[in-house]
Amino acid sequence: MDGKPVKIREWHKWQVSPAEAFGIQKNLRAKISLRNSFRHIEDIRFLAGCDIAVDPGEKTGYGVAVVYTFPGLEEVERKTAVRKLAFPYVPGLLAFREAPVLLDVIASLECEPDLFIFDGQGIAHPRGLGIASHLGLFLGKPAIGCAKSRLCGIYREPGLRRGEASGLFSRNGEKIGAVLRTRDRVKPVFISPGHLIDLETSLEIVLQTTDGYRIPKPTRQADRYTKILKREAGV
Repeated sequence: MDGKPVKIREWHKWQVSPAEAFGIQKNLRAKISLRNSFRHIEDIRFLAGCDIAVDPGEKTGYGVAVVYTFPGLEEVERKTAVRKLAFPYVPGLLAFREAPVLLDVIASLECEPDLFIFDGQGIAHPRGLGIASHLGLFLGKPAIGCAKSRLCGIYREPGLRRGEASGLFSRNGEKIGAVLRTRDRVKPVFISPGHLIDLETSLEIVLQTTDGYRIPKPTRQADRYTKILKREAGV
């Protein structure tokens, strides 16, 4: 590990009302860049998968970040955080509920990832600012959203072979992501760039990290460990 901590930029406070949160999303969307911040994919040395689980009472979040080498996918570091949730559950505003926990985890990393993959959406979001875009801004790092289901958008089912993809489009025809088959004849995943990366490169990285499974290894293992944290906490 290089021992370099992750720098986090505070764009806004998290203790806001839902109405304020909607406004923040609309304002931040204009700051998202979908241009790669790196020259070549080979410049990526470390990437992190991040996920969060919530207890049945919807009061506590269990966050995990797992850092891997890229493209070798050897685990370098794993960190966790547990935090009370202050924001209510509101569809489309999950970042305000989950991001503080994930930022606690990421801030504790000793190895600075070059890229983050989040179990959630990037720009494939009603206001163009899913959790991967939102946290990509806070981290100033390339971020990809890889979701198990669609939040918004129109698409046609992709082909049945691994690597086949179809476009995900907003109602006004803007391409906001892709529906990607990561295993033959298995449900696709929904990929959208979050920040500082384009869609084509996002798809390439996701395919390189699925290692024979439907879900990329970084977020798959982060998700698995959130369940272990909950079990250890007795929930």
